[in-house]
Parts: sequence; C-alpha cells; structure tokens
Amino acid sequence: MTNTQIIEETIAFVKETLQGAEGGHDWFHIQRVFKNTLLIAKDEKVDVLVVSLGALLHDIADAKFNGGDETVGPQMAFEFLTSLEVDKKIVDQVVNIIENISYKSSLDSKKPFTSKELQVVQDADRLDAIGAIGIARAFNYGGFKNRELYNPEIAPNLQMTKEEYKKSKAPTLNHFYEKLLLLKDKMNTETGKKLAENRHQYMLEYLEQFYKEWAGKA
Repeated sequence: MTNTQIIEETIAFVKETLQGAEGGHDWFHIQRVFKNTLLIAKDEKVDVLVVSLGALLHDIADAKFNGGDETVGPQMAFEFLTSLEVDKKIVDQVVNIIENISYKSSLDSKKPFTSKELQVVQDADRLDAIGAIGIARAFNYGGFKNRELYNPEIAPNLQMTKEEYKKSKAPTLNHFYEKLLLLKDKMNTETGKKLAENRHQYMLEYLEQFYKEWAGKA
C-alpha cells in the first residue's frame, strides 16, 4: 500500500468514526489540523507520513468523551494502522504523538515525550484551539458541557495540575486564561509561532469587547 493510499484509508476511517462527534472535535477539526500540519511540515525536517497520520488520528477517541480513558485513542490508532500493515516504526511514532499531544500532558509532572513530528502536529492542533475558530470551539464545548459563559466570582486557576485540569467545570471564559492565551508561547516551530501571533491578538480583542458588553459599555 502506498503512502497516498494509507492516507486515503485513514481519512475514510476517521470520517466514519467521528460521525456525530461534538462540533469542536469532529472531522472538520481533524481536517483543519491536517492542513495546518502539512503547512508547518514544509519548513521542518520531519517524516510527512508520520505527521499526516498523527494529525488525522490524534483525536480518534478523545479521552474527554471516553470517561477520561487516555488509552482508547492510541489503541484504536494502533489497531487501525496495524490492519493496514503500516511499518511498526511509523505506527509507534504515531501512537506516541497521540499519547502526548494534548495540553494536559504538558501539565504532567514527569518529563513528557517529544519528537520533531510531535512538535509539528502539536502546533497544528494548538493553532486550531486559538483565534476565531478557537473561540468558537471553546464556547461550543462549554455549551456541550452546560458550563457558564462567564462568572466574575470564579477566578481562573493558573496553577492547575493535570488532574485538576481534566476535572475542571469552570466557566468557558476562564479557559482562555487557563489554556488558550498560554498557547502562543508554547509553540514549538517557527511557523507555528508566526501563525499563532494573529490568532492570539484576535482573542485579546475579543475578550476586551466581551468585558465591555458584559459591563454594558458597548
């Protein structure tokens, strides 16, 4: 099977698996991350097949929707790629990306796994979490979890552990300070850093307008 065929089979698998998924973690999210990945990969010395598969499979079974079980996604990806007879070294790299891509993994006390391929896919995923689409995704997920938009009496928690982050039920606006506004400075690649600048600025402008409207000043 050629690399192109592997990618095509993976796209079909992901589309079918994610039918009916929450809007911020559906096929269109995967598609955007895939496109971001290929854009960033142009300027990086990485295995394009590995980053492509990592992008396509990174949210195949997000732990948020599987009772917090972080093993489901990597296992599904492993079984699927193995069924296509993909080289084991590539499968292992893709599984490592899926296991370590999430923001909450960076909150883990132990030293996280890293690779150039992971850095590229991680930047691509983080770009989709900020800017106009990032804002839309944040409030979509907040609505999905029936969270408050904003509560002035609940301050953001900037010192969360991984477990606290996973269990948080804070208002959606807190998520900007607890994660989204921090992502610009956590980008790994030069391309990722450049693309993050405008999206970060857009979020700051959005928050300024939000607070004006909340206070009845706009």
